Amino acid sequence: MTASASATDSITDVPGIQVGHTTAARSGWRTGTTVVVAKAGAVAGVDVRGGGPGTRETDVLRPENLVHHVHAVCLTGGSAYGLAAADGVMSILESRRIGFPVGVDGTDVVPIVPTAVIYDLGRGGVFANRPDASFGARAVKAARDHAPAQGTVGAGTGAMAGGLQGGVGTASVTLPDGVVVGAIAVVNSAGSVIDATTGLPWEPRGHPLRRPSNSDRIRLRAHFVSLRPPLNTTIGVVATSASLGKPECLKFASVAQDGLARAIRPAHSLFDGDTIFALSTGRDAVVAPLDGDQARARAVALTPLFEAGALVFALACTRAVLVAHSHPNGPPAYRDLCPTAYRTPVARGASR
Repeated sequence: MTASASATDSITDVPGIQVGHTTAARSGWRTGTTVVVAKAGAVAGVDVRGGGPGTRETDVLRPENLVHHVHAVCLTGGSAYGLAAADGVMSILESRRIGFPVGVDGTDVVPIVPTAVIYDLGRGGVFANRPDASFGARAVKAARDHAPAQGTVGAGTGAMAGGLQGGVGTASVTLPDGVVVGAIAVVNSAGSVIDATTGLPWEPRGHPLRRPSNSDRIRLRAHFVSLRPPLNTTIGVVATSASLGKPECLKFASVAQDGLARAIRPAHSLFDGDTIFALSTGRDAVVAPLDGDQARARAVALTPLFEAGALVFALACTRAVLVAHSHPNGPPAYRDLCPTAYRTPVARGASR
């Protein structure tokens, strides 16, 4: 596959996609919500793996079910309690008359907002401090077309990744035919993005790091040895400007899970609830040869797009950890343990 980096190298490079964060990192709080808004709606699919998922509105995305378009995806902290953040997303979208038309004359709407959560309960010090409807509402209001903040923000605020500070990461590519593929990931994984032997990410592409010093690698390995598997999960969205049907979105999400498994090892464990949503905004037609078997021709045409989905999700997972900064009383960030990996010097213990 030949692809090039898109304008901002983020999921918002996909036309029609916006992202907004709500971050709570004050005393007693370390959590947040991230919302991906599809301004004109998007055909969607989902792939859920791992042993401990927390989700809402995933059944509507099954190919045989009625609803074909979603209006936003909510990614949030708070474990099962955090599913309430979707109520705030729905409220704001309803006020904008965005949703599935219902009622006698179709003027009423029900916004379709699939949601997935990570476990971050108590990581700010108070178990009861978790996202509610106000978090989702504020994230939608903050949603913009430009590249979103990455690292320890939004749903990634209280995330942990293999014992390091986790976070939010995003990436995108443009295929030769102009189709844009992007991803956003909230990495709160039991597995690690970092290879303890080399001190570098498992995903070798898309980062400017160099091999950290021997003392940094020893420090990193010592930290990993002391860990116990926590309750975790990685969630996110892969999106494209290509026009896909629901079954194709389901496959798109499934292949993006391969990107997750490239970047995080181990993945899909009983301690994770890995969930990836796929969105198709439909700007670009999928061009397949007109001669021969059309089903096979379309499958061939979709292969580079699906491959790009796995790539950008792997990049997004990796960036989430590389960009993250540590909180007081939280786990160390990768940059704290391996500052020599960065070509721009990083002060040890820096919070940003």
